[in-house]
Amino acid sequence: MLPNSRPFCLAVLLSVSAALGAAIPIASLHAAEKPNIVVIMADDLGYGDLSCYGATELSTPNIDALAEGGLRFTQGYCSASTCTPTRFSFLTGMYAFRQPGAGIAPPNATSLVQPGTETIASILHKSGYATGVVGKWHLGLGEGDAPDWNGLLKPGPLEIGFDYCYLLPTTNDRVPSVYVENHRVVNLDPADPLWVGNKSPGPDHPEGIDPEVRKTLKMDWSHGHNNTVHNGIGRIGFYTGGQKARWRDEDLADRWVEKSVEFIEKHKSEPFFLFFASHDLHVPRMPHERFQGKTKLGFRGDAIAQLDWCVGELTKTLDRLGLTENTMVVFCSDNGPVLDDGYQDGAITRLGKHTPSGIYRGGKYSIYEGGTRTPFITYWPGKIRPGTSDEIVCTVDLAASVASLVDQKLSGTACPDSFNVLPALLGQAGAKGRDHLLQQPNKGPTLALRIGDWKVLSYADAKPMKHLTYEKGPGKYELYNLADDPEEKKNLVDAEPAKLKEMLAALEKIKSDGHSRPGIN
Repeated sequence: MLPNSRPFCLAVLLSVSAALGAAIPIASLHAAEKPNIVVIMADDLGYGDLSCYGATELSTPNIDALAEGGLRFTQGYCSASTCTPTRFSFLTGMYAFRQPGAGIAPPNATSLVQPGTETIASILHKSGYATGVVGKWHLGLGEGDAPDWNGLLKPGPLEIGFDYCYLLPTTNDRVPSVYVENHRVVNLDPADPLWVGNKSPGPDHPEGIDPEVRKTLKMDWSHGHNNTVHNGIGRIGFYTGGQKARWRDEDLADRWVEKSVEFIEKHKSEPFFLFFASHDLHVPRMPHERFQGKTKLGFRGDAIAQLDWCVGELTKTLDRLGLTENTMVVFCSDNGPVLDDGYQDGAITRLGKHTPSGIYRGGKYSIYEGGTRTPFITYWPGKIRPGTSDEIVCTVDLAASVASLVDQKLSGTACPDSFNVLPALLGQAGAKGRDHLLQQPNKGPTLALRIGDWKVLSYADAKPMKHLTYEKGPGKYELYNLADDPEEKKNLVDAEPAKLKEMLAALEKIKSDGHSRPGIN
């Protein structure tokens, strides 16, 4: 049985909030030519990292232009404070804690999203969209014990609704350092096969942990990231071969822009969906030489400047092709910020007055607000009235919201945690976002639940994690009222025992139900 609560809470937990769950017909948006959709997902970008969100130590004019001409959310969230879970939830509309193995993917991870799963890409593909993803994937490729790096890398994006992909298969701090286009590694020479493993292939293999090799690195590591060395940087995991296929860290952003522009140009005469998965702020931060030194914040600040350039190149392309007024752009991040995430790159020593999480506590890996409350902007000239919104929206909601936009009904239990918040994303008068939201770190069972202004944090045990970017109090539970305490400084566990019990019961119900989207029986 659920504890007694206010009506809005009961409505959420019993999934009878038809106003949020029902498809909302918006006739003026459904023109003969369906709108293009571009989702730009930054990596490790915090709430306070952009000048349109209050940053004063650097400038982000292209992203600021989206905010000035669109809707800037003050309560926009990703669903997890690490990359793989957020990307999984964005695509599938399902909280990642429900999926076994949905934590940060290792180098040899196989496909996490299985063929047949409804995704934002498959929804749009069924509606006649050309669908593409360019940039960081980090959701595994292939099947079996490990990806077939020298053969067909399937299943992957093309088996879950995408027509085209050009990928960084893992992250650039993990091996292998290659591009994947559709089902194959790009420029792979069969005479120089690629091998990826968890152990060193031999005593002569260059590793960052070797004191002599470490002296030669162009970016030193602080913890981990000391296995195979590529491009003068130690990585997580080991790999050999594929010399002609290997990329240079400094060139990644240029390649993402190049392939994205090609995709947009190819599909300019038909509706398209582009998932632009940026990687600029993720370690090792090694922006292109033309951006190095552009800010006073070191390579992390320079990477933000590079990200802003990427956004500008995409919006310029839309302008040049006459597509801007028929394109909805969503800008978001996969999790909150992190400074030292394994490399000595000046992120801490050159931070100065910059506050990556803004006023919020925590960051990447944390279930405090700084871990999941991030920049979130929607932009669509003529359809979205410029302004600021305090409504709660989340990246997990984009699947159901886009389905509503293109008149696609979600079937059965598809996208089980994705709410249709399209009116809020469009800034319509009186539109409401979510009234509850679950948040997770890398994976469950540690979770947080926000209902209205109340937030409970439930840890798997009472011990703090020993991680440089992670923090928690001494207890198993924490309780905050974000209206009075947005910085999560005053734990109300002892002062509000009834509210704690109510919130924990609500959290358990969402976990046991297997869904939270209104309209699912």
